[in-house]
Amino acid sequence: MKKLVFCFLFLGFIFILTGCNGNNLSKKDSLKRAEETKQIVWGVRNDVGLFGLMNIKTGKAEGFDIDIANALTKEILGKSGKAVFIEAAPKTRIPLLKNGNIDAIIATMTITSERSQQVDFSDVYFDAGQTLLVKKGSRVHSVSDLNERTKVIAAKGSTGTENIRKVAPQAQVLEFENYSECFTALKSGQGEAMTADDAILMGIASQNPGYVLTGGKFTTEPYGIAANRGQTAFVERINQALQKIHQNGEYDQIYNKWFGKVAQK
Repeated sequence: MKKLVFCFLFLGFIFILTGCNGNNLSKKDSLKRAEETKQIVWGVRNDVGLFGLMNIKTGKAEGFDIDIANALTKEILGKSGKAVFIEAAPKTRIPLLKNGNIDAIIATMTITSERSQQVDFSDVYFDAGQTLLVKKGSRVHSVSDLNERTKVIAAKGSTGTENIRKVAPQAQVLEFENYSECFTALKSGQGEAMTADDAILMGIASQNPGYVLTGGKFTTEPYGIAANRGQTAFVERINQALQKIHQNGEYDQIYNKWFGKVAQK
């Protein structure tokens, strides 16, 4: 009997040890893994014009976030470093990070206190603000025009959904999976306005002349790069790389490439 109890205890002890040393990639040192593999896996958007949008011809995402991620990868890992990109929608990006599928999120993600309880953010890499996109000639000119008869379209899992309910509590909010679906809904007349960060809506408006941004910014939305909680060394290296590309002018080159023409309008 004593031998049987001892066996169970021993097996339980082995189980605890193997559980503590499991293959949970999210808990491993992200910087060390990146240096060993010579690559960083980034979670990005595939549906946000100017930031991360799938090029149908090449089958690859292109945009400001993609170029910034490539620049940061080279600064962190050297010229031989490789940036790998995986699509990360608002409601899937944190789970992807937690599960170890990606090393970091650079996907128009606003720094908030709530999210900071789940992830560690880098310094701000882009300053945005929430606004409205409407069809030209719309009766909606600002958030003050949103009432109980107005339907506003927003993306699930985004801060835009929370913010619009605060500034226009009477408005009806329709949520869709991503920004492409949101804009499709706007075009089909399911709502009078779409809300998101101005940077995202600028990308949509630049490709759809019949739609305009209106009402100005009603929030401040600082974008940050997110890593798993506790990945202090990795976040520090990201911040150092961000500072470097600001200093050497590469950040400005990337910014002007994607927003120069839009900013002049």
